[in-house]
Amino acid sequence: MAKKDPTDLTVEKKLEALFQLQTTLSQIDEKRALRGELPLEVQDLEDEITGLRTRIEKIESEINEFNAAITQKRGDIADAQAIVARYKEQLNDVMNNREYDMLSKEIVFQELEIELCNKKINEALVKIEEKEALLKQNQEQVDFKLQTLEEKKSELDSIMQETREEEDKLKAKAKGLEEKIEERLLNSFKRIRKNARNGLGVVYVQRDACGGCFNKIPPQRQLDIKMHKKIIVCEYCGRILIDPELAGVKATVTADEKPKKRSSRRKKSEEDA
Repeated sequence: MAKKDPTDLTVEKKLEALFQLQTTLSQIDEKRALRGELPLEVQDLEDEITGLRTRIEKIESEINEFNAAITQKRGDIADAQAIVARYKEQLNDVMNNREYDMLSKEIVFQELEIELCNKKINEALVKIEEKEALLKQNQEQVDFKLQTLEEKKSELDSIMQETREEEDKLKAKAKGLEEKIEERLLNSFKRIRKNARNGLGVVYVQRDACGGCFNKIPPQRQLDIKMHKKIIVCEYCGRILIDPELAGVKATVTADEKPKKRSSRRKKSEEDA
C-alpha cells in the first residue's frame, strides 16, 4: 500500500497530527527535565577540571624552569670559584703592583658574581616553594572535583537508565508522527516550539484565551479555529491554535458566559409577560 502524502491530509488531520506530536515531545521534555541541571553541572565540572589541569601543567613548567635556572647558576658559581682559586695562586707570582691590582679586581668581581648567583638561587628556591604550594592546592581541587564529577555522572547515569527506554519509545513515536506532517508545516512547528519558553508549539483554546500566552482570542477567531478549515496561529505568541475538542479536552464554559445566558432567559420571560 502506497504511503499517503502528508500534503493530501485535511487541515483537521494535520492539526491532530501536530497536537499528537506536541504531546509526545512534551513527554520527552518531561523525561529530560528529570535530569534537571545535572548534564550542565557535569559539563561545567569537566571544563573546570580541564582548566585546572592546564594550570597545573603551567605551574609544573615554571617549576622546571626555576630548577633549570638554579642548575645553571650553580654551574656559574663553580666556574667563578675556579677562577678565583686560579687568580689567588697567580697573586703569589706577580711581578708588579699593576698586575697585582688587576688580579685583585678580577677576584672581587668573581666573588660578586658568586654572591649574585647565590641570591638568584635563593630567590628561585622561594618561588619554587610558592609554586609547589600552589600546585598542591590545584591538585587538591582537581581531586575534589573529580570525586564530585563521578558522583554527578553516577546520578545522571542512574536517572538516564530509568528513562532511556521510555524516552527511546517516545522518540520513535515522534519520528513516526513527523512523517505524517508535511515538511513546510513541520518546520514551522519546530521553529515555533524552539522559540516558545515552555516548548509548546501547539496549544488549545482555554477559557476564550490562547493556551500558551493566555491572551484573549476574539469570538470570530475562535469560530474559525473550531471550523478546522485553516491553520491559525495566536497573533500574540505565534503558537498554532486548535480547539479543545480536537485536543480531546472537554470545553469549559467561562464565568462571563453564564450571566449572559441567564440575562437572555430573563429578558425572554419579560417579553412573554
